[in-house]
Amino acid sequence: MAGPKHPRHYEESFKRQIVQLYENGKPAREIKDEYDIPHSTLHRWVQGIRNRGSTKAADNRTPEQNEPVGPGRRDRRLEMEVDVSEQAAPVFARRQA
Repeated sequence: MAGPKHPRHYEESFKRQIVQLYENGKPAREIKDEYDIPHSTLHRWVQGIRNRGSTKAADNRTPEQNEPVGPGRRDRRLEMEVDVSEQAAPVFARRQA
């Protein structure tokens, strides 16, 4: 039974075969019906192989997205928030006056 707590896992070779069927012109609807694959999953595999040559999510993320949420990433996020606040402060000050 597939679901959020029990997701399906597919072999890399199976994913590549499915993408090859799609690339050879078989309609996505037929593929998803025949192999019982969600529409979004099929298109995620196709985009992954087209863009980066892999269906693995970690291979298709930027290095920043793969970086764990730690002090460095959190600090950059806070710095961005401060920058936005500093830029917005004069605008709000004009509205108050």
